[in-house]
Amino acid sequence: MKELSGGGGGGGGCKERPYDIPLEQRYSYENGTRRLWVYADDKPHDPNSHTQPRTEIRIKGLDYSSGVWQFEGYGFVPNGTSGATIVQIHGASHSATTIMLRIIKGNMNYYCGPARGILATQMYDKWFKVNLIHDVDQGKVTVYIDGMLKVEAKDRGPGDLYFKCGVYAASTNISYYMESRWRDIKIYKK
Repeated sequence: MKELSGGGGGGGGCKERPYDIPLEQRYSYENGTRRLWVYADDKPHDPNSHTQPRTEIRIKGLDYSSGVWQFEGYGFVPNGTSGATIVQIHGASHSATTIMLRIIKGNMNYYCGPARGILATQMYDKWFKVNLIHDVDQGKVTVYIDGMLKVEAKDRGPGDLYFKCGVYAASTNISYYMESRWRDIKIYKK
């Protein structure tokens, strides 16, 4: 695979955040680490949106609709964050997203939890490597956590697709404060 973006620098992507709060009150970049946080009572990213609060990074200029693409990054979630999507592939023909990985009570979940699958446990307060591989032409998504295969699943159809990471509150069972940190973000294309 060919690396397309190293996610370097502090400004490497579009950052969604509560619309009424300055970026620096929900995002920081220091010593190669991006820190993103949100509160359960924050506003959505747009005054016309009815979605939950979020602070997320979307790498600009790397949208895709075919081929094989991979997100790679090291994530960290502090103890107490729950009900937060920390990485996703946005877009699909049959859904708003192709995949979401959520932290719920310290476990990494494929979407909302046990029905879809707990991928890893005891994820708080440690760095972990995430690889999301999307083969659009084959309709397949593969997830590795710390180099171990965790799930291969059918995607939700093609669309205007892109990777996002950060924190995006789920609709239920969320903690009041949610945070994730990311470093060494890379996007690859085959």
